[in-house]
Amino acid sequence: MGATLPLANIGFVGGGQMAEAMVRGILAAGLAAPEQITIAEPMPARREYLAKEYGIACTQDPAELCQKSEILVLAVKPQLAATVLAAYRPLVDQRHLVFSIMAGVTLQGLAEAFAVPVRLIRVMPNTPALVLAGAAAFSPNDLVTDRDRKIAMALFSAVGTCVEVPEHLLDAVTGLSGSGPGYVFAFIEAMVDAGVLAGLPRPVAEQLTVQTVLGSARLALESGEHPAILKGRVTSPGGTTIAGLRVLEKGALRGTIMDAVVAATERSRALGG
Repeated sequence: MGATLPLANIGFVGGGQMAEAMVRGILAAGLAAPEQITIAEPMPARREYLAKEYGIACTQDPAELCQKSEILVLAVKPQLAATVLAAYRPLVDQRHLVFSIMAGVTLQGLAEAFAVPVRLIRVMPNTPALVLAGAAAFSPNDLVTDRDRKIAMALFSAVGTCVEVPEHLLDAVTGLSGSGPGYVFAFIEAMVDAGVLAGLPRPVAEQLTVQTVLGSARLALESGEHPAILKGRVTSPGGTTIAGLRVLEKGALRGTIMDAVVAATERSRALGG
């Protein structure tokens, strides 16, 4: 059992991909045993899969989930927030620590959904958590304790990296790291197509592109150096890289990426409204 996580039962409201990623990370990190984890999931086939794959309990009964769990993770789509929170309103009490990974649903909105004051932590994870390489940021409400913060850090560090930010920055987190995998996948797809256009067989282009993106990200992470310095090291005078970068600059690559992050941030704010 991880030192930063107390012996507590964890319940997931929703058994989708992000909930599954967290379960996988929690078990891999030894933060909880399978018998301490329960998922409330409406789809019978999904319940059967999760129970068989991870040895955890699955139910379709909100009351059972809340009775068995001290930690609750709201892992449903934000469009379902009103319906889901209404079902859990009479069941959640002050013994529960509640996490929400629903994009755009504010701490105030969550607090108003419950019948009693509740310790709430809003989290924005991303899909690389599925391979335990996610990036998450969380914001607590005023009732959250230091121990609760340690639980948050332990839970989401189990599936990647985790930071605490003020809530007003979570929309920007959504626009950057929450939506960011989509931008990266679009870039990867374009790189692969470019390789094919240049004459490479598609499987070769795919292998080289994915490894290039992975290696570049790892180099940036492990070296701790500014991306501009790393870019400079691969850019020789009059060479191939600077020729390619010139085309990217003419196409306003950096400005387009900035616009994409801002657009996603604004959409997150709209969802919260």
